[in-house]
Amino acid sequence: MASRLDRAGAVPLWSQLQDDLRDRIHRGEFEQTFPGELALVDEYAVSRNTVRQALAQLRAAGMVTAERGRPPRVADRYARPEITQPVGAPSTLFEAVESTGRTQTSVVRALERTVDGVVATRLGLEESTPLLHLERLRYADDEPLAWDRAWLPFAAAGGLLGADLSHTALYDELARHTGLRVDSGHERIRVALADPVRARLLGVGTGDPVFRIERVGHQGGVPVEWRQTVVRGDRFSLTAAFGPRQHWQLAPDTTGGTDRAPVPA
Repeated sequence: MASRLDRAGAVPLWSQLQDDLRDRIHRGEFEQTFPGELALVDEYAVSRNTVRQALAQLRAAGMVTAERGRPPRVADRYARPEITQPVGAPSTLFEAVESTGRTQTSVVRALERTVDGVVATRLGLEESTPLLHLERLRYADDEPLAWDRAWLPFAAAGGLLGADLSHTALYDELARHTGLRVDSGHERIRVALADPVRARLLGVGTGDPVFRIERVGHQGGVPVEWRQTVVRGDRFSLTAAFGPRQHWQLAPDTTGGTDRAPVPA
């Protein structure tokens, strides 16, 4: 629904209208059709010039397209509700995608036994310890959303070999096939620019913004998962709740100038 515009405020009406239409686009209100100029004039009780200024800004941002002789419409990349995931809550990307009515599928690019001394050290293991390595390209419907790699101790997670991971959450399959349950952990989340390889995989431009997420998952306080994920910045957002008994915080990152937010896995 349209928000009431502040006609006595310092922000121009066209700018308020632009912001409200942008919010409604992100909520998925215009997935089927986008209102024309006259409809917006009536809905917001503003002049046609105000509507045209707001729409011009939305077109410049690539959110709305308008072709000669055709009504405006939301650009395909914004036509569905944004995927959001709460910080500090035990939800998964799989659940976040499916909650929007889309289907989250994965193309498994690797599921193998490997040895990686750097990752093993991160998990508090000897460098020669065998690991299970999983690499997935994750989709929301038919659109690539995230590139994801995870490593787990092979002795605990080897039973995952041969599992069908095309339409499921990794943690569900770990519990089902191995009894391993990731029950806590922490993540480091930062905004980065897509390199050529990740840009090609995710269907974005080189240099487009992405989220880079590094996760250590624990079972009973013991590290059992090291994960790296790159998520499209134009399809995904993080939310945080706070209150007198609940809060989230940013802590200094000692590895390169980013911030980290403790997040249960």
